[in-house]
Order: sequence, then C-alpha cells, then structure tokens
Amino acid sequence: MTTAEQQDRAGPARAPRTPFELNHRLGFAARSRAPHLGSVDNEAIVDATSAAAAGGHGPDPADTAAELGAAAETTQERARLEFPDTRPVSWAAFGALVPVLAGSAGSGASCVAAAITDALQADQRCALLVDADDPARSGLACASSQEGPWLRPVNEHVSVRYSWRDDALLARLETQLPTITPGMVPIPPDWLPDPAPDPLHTTVVDLGHGGWRAAATPIYGAGGWLRRGLPSQRPILVVRATRPSLRQAEQLLARLEPWVQRGVATPIYQLVVNGARKWPAGVAGAAGPRVAALIDEALFVPHERSWEIAGVTDDPSPDRAVDALRPLLASWGLVTSPRRR
Repeated sequence: MTTAEQQDRAGPARAPRTPFELNHRLGFAARSRAPHLGSVDNEAIVDATSAAAAGGHGPDPADTAAELGAAAETTQERARLEFPDTRPVSWAAFGALVPVLAGSAGSGASCVAAAITDALQADQRCALLVDADDPARSGLACASSQEGPWLRPVNEHVSVRYSWRDDALLARLETQLPTITPGMVPIPPDWLPDPAPDPLHTTVVDLGHGGWRAAATPIYGAGGWLRRGLPSQRPILVVRATRPSLRQAEQLLARLEPWVQRGVATPIYQLVVNGARKWPAGVAGAAGPRVAALIDEALFVPHERSWEIAGVTDDPSPDRAVDALRPLLASWGLVTSPRRR
C-alpha cells in the first residue's frame, strides 16, 4: 500500500501549508518503511522529494520518500549483516586501497582519482576505479567512452555497472530513483565484480563531493571505505590552494577526527593540492591545525585547463598531472619509480 493510499484510508489529508509541514510529512513517509533510517539519510530524502513537490507534477512526493527510505533500509540491513562495525575489516581483496576525498567543493577529487588510476594502468597495474558518489553529482560520469554491459544488482533499487577506462575497470552506481542517499551506497564488498580481477593491484575510490557526508558517517555508505582495517588504506584529501578550500578541509577533518580517535576510521594519509605548483603567499599560514599537520608533505598537481573546462572525460588524464602523482605512488610501491622508467 502506498503512502497516499494509507492517507486516503485515514481520511482526506490537508495539504501542507508551510515548508515545515511538508518536510515533516515527507520525513514521516520516509521513516514509515525504514525504522532504522538515520538523520543524514532522512535529510537527503526530504531535500530531494521536497524539491519535486514544488513542481507539482509526477508521482506523489510522499510515495517517493517512502520508496527512498525503503531502499536505504534494505542497504543498511545488508550492511548490518555483512559489514558490521563490530568486526575488523579486511581490505585484502581490493589490493592497495586509496580513498580520495574532496576537502572542498570543486577541489578536483574526481580528476585526481582518475589521474591516479591512469598512472597505475600505464605501469601495467590492474586497477579498479570506484565512483561512490550519487550518479547525478558524479565527477566521473564521462570517465569511460561508453557504459559497459556488466551489471551487478545490489538490491531491487541499486546496481553497480562496470565499464572500461582504457584498461582500468570503472564501477559506478545505477538507479532509477531520483537520488542516492548515503545509506543507499552499497557496502565495499558489493563493488567487486564476480569474479574479481586476479590479481587486483589497486582500488581507487572517488568519494567525490560526498567527502563531507563520508566524514560524518564512516561506518556506512561511502564513508565505509574509510573504516579502519588491514591492510591499511591510504586516504587522500584533495584541496585547492586557497584559504576557503583549506577552511572547508579543516572542518572535514574535524568531523572525521572523533571516528579516528575511536579507532573506527583511518586518518588522512596524504594532502594533494590540485591546480597549483606551490602555495600562494598567505595561504598555507591560514591553515587550521589539522590541515597544517599535513602541509609539509603536501603534493602539488599543476593547473590543467582541460580539467577546468571539461572535467574528467574518457581521454587519458593530462601527462603533467599523472607525472606529478607518480612519485607519490612510487613511494607507496604501487608503480615503478620514475627514475627507473
């Protein structure tokens, strides 16, 4: 029975007269089929369905909210069974695991993730590039020349589609629902194809613009890729060489810090500054204490006009960007040292 039908049985429902009433009704509808729905998912569902309600066309927004809530509940039920936060995580099946977070909006985390993947495959390494962002907001939407034919259904609402980015495997979310909430993102094991590549040397995970939400919920959703485990991940935080970007990155690290202190999440391993060769005067000194601890070892990726205009496309990443990242990957033993090439 739909939410609208339930309301009909209860009698004629008065149309919401204020945004508060509308949001309350949509939140109630989302929780009607999701008793364990978290506040982050509830907020995302209300945001998406209230925008649809403003148009006044299409399906009943309350029904859509209920369907989104059910999708999040289904994914979370699987997470509680297969990926509980009470059990140590083994990342061995993914090879070396490199989650990439955006420290601020527009920092270019997707570009850096694609460039890392291209550097790996240029060195004949088998790489899996995971796009854990909402498809509607993804920076990797054009990372392959065409959508691949391989589809792994996770549940009735969400699937993972596999495509090729040259020789690297690209995994992206696919859904008919109007949005992907954090709780609807599949658990990490569900991103591996069946059978998985053997050997799989490295998995690069683009958390994209969802870095802020991932830092708030590192026990599920896209944040699950930050769960502490063995072998340990190497999370990368991507920023711009600007004061606003560093301020936003400081807030993200502050949000993640309690999880790190509790031993639940892995701390940021590397700061990458996208679009610059060095710090402009007066920028690095404005960093907060958490970002400042990463500044001395920061890696700079030079400005690339093609990224500014088109973002990530199916073309190979610019050589200058790949070359800038190669020494870091070599120091981690993921590619051959540039001096030996």
